[in-house]
Amino acid sequence: MRFNEKELISLSRQPSECIAELGMRGPKKGDVVKRRLVKLVVNFLFYFRTDEEEPQGVLLLEQCRVEREDSQVFSIAFLDEAERKYLFECDSQEQCQEWVDSIIKASYEFMRKNLIFYRTEIHRLTGKDPLEQYGIEDETRFQVTCGPQPAHKDS
Repeated sequence: MRFNEKELISLSRQPSECIAELGMRGPKKGDVVKRRLVKLVVNFLFYFRTDEEEPQGVLLLEQCRVEREDSQVFSIAFLDEAERKYLFECDSQEQCQEWVDSIIKASYEFMRKNLIFYRTEIHRLTGKDPLEQYGIEDETRFQVTCGPQPAHKDS
């Protein structure tokens, strides 16, 4: 996936959902834990050297799995590259759980599933589609099943 470096730097300066200095170990064999300023902005996880303003790197939090490794450590692994695992060491169990919850909620897929759930509930309770007023009720990405729809034959 391609990104515009200036746009990413600009995004990294936006208000964050979570920000803290954490221990971080990259996915390469032999990587060691280093203190990094870690910042969650929408579905991007930026990491900075503690003394620099520009990010050293960024992870797009899509198609990934977040897991607790132990009470104060969580990991992020990408589904298409399970061996590419990043470890993050927190200062407390509570901080670790906060990061795990925030990262799970940051993904597009999580937000899409919530939209579908609430759309269905509102329709069930009111009989109206809440997306109709925006003219997007037929968009495939907001449907309960996001695959090709069967064609209807006229009899």
